Amino acid sequence: MAITAARRTTAGAVPRARRRGAINAHAPAHRHDARLAWVLIAPALIGFVVFAVYPTLRGIYLSFTDFKVLSPPTWTGLENFQRLLGDQVFWSSLGVTVYFVVLSVVIGMSLSVVTAVVLHRLTSSTVIRGIIILPFLISGVVAATTWSWMLDSQLGIVNQLIEQLTGEPILFLGSRAWAIPSIALISVWKSMGYTAIIVFAGLQTIPPSIYEAGRIDGASELQMFRRLTLPLLRPVLAMVLVLTVIGAFQVFDIVAVTTKGGPANASNVLQMYIYDKAFGQFDFGYGATMSLALFAMLIVITFLQMRLMRASESDTN
Repeated sequence: MAITAARRTTAGAVPRARRRGAINAHAPAHRHDARLAWVLIAPALIGFVVFAVYPTLRGIYLSFTDFKVLSPPTWTGLENFQRLLGDQVFWSSLGVTVYFVVLSVVIGMSLSVVTAVVLHRLTSSTVIRGIIILPFLISGVVAATTWSWMLDSQLGIVNQLIEQLTGEPILFLGSRAWAIPSIALISVWKSMGYTAIIVFAGLQTIPPSIYEAGRIDGASELQMFRRLTLPLLRPVLAMVLVLTVIGAFQVFDIVAVTTKGGPANASNVLQMYIYDKAFGQFDFGYGATMSLALFAMLIVITFLQMRLMRASESDTN
């Protein structure tokens, strides 16, 4: 019996030894692949740490300090946040920013969805798709400069047409009532093509059989759009909405070129006020505090959007 047990032990030990040998034979190759993977991702990882992680952590630290550039940062604790709560210009700029975000998001999302549906249902021309996305490829500064010329109250081609029709020009960028709507329309014109292409890509994932079943049931195009297209596009629309809202809250270049925050702070969006405090008045500590507050607001808004729109769910499931 002892000899039999020894044979069984030896027989069981041989396959285990072979398996360990096979694992050890492959281990150097796996370690080599891991080292190669780290080498390949190292440039992107270093860039992310240097240009994203470190500035973020540095900005969080500066938000708790009094930093005037020419002198070292002085720790002040929550003093900047207390100052923020009583800063009327900050809250006014936040209200202007929210107004801009609502206009640009509502108009931009509506036009993007309609444009994507037209591209998907009525045409397959790649030339038309390229023309639609072309404004997104133009620099924001170039787009803002061009539109500021076109909307000029005296020499702008848009106002010349309006003056021929109504007899009076409109101060698109020079009046409190028109400043933010004009900037919102410029922003929509520039970004609509990009969001429309994203929605168009989402439309291509919807099975054609769903629309064929809708036609058999006698549904019109409008009914299929409301009852089929929009519910099936929920994850894509949620992503586009989040990206659009974040981009709208960070608007700066168009405002800086067209109105510079005027007239009378009517277009003084939050990013413009942060820039003025940090680079105009060199109050980097307070500017970092406002940036941190904006960052926190965007996190909360994004979380609520994802929850309310159930971004991970689709009616195709």
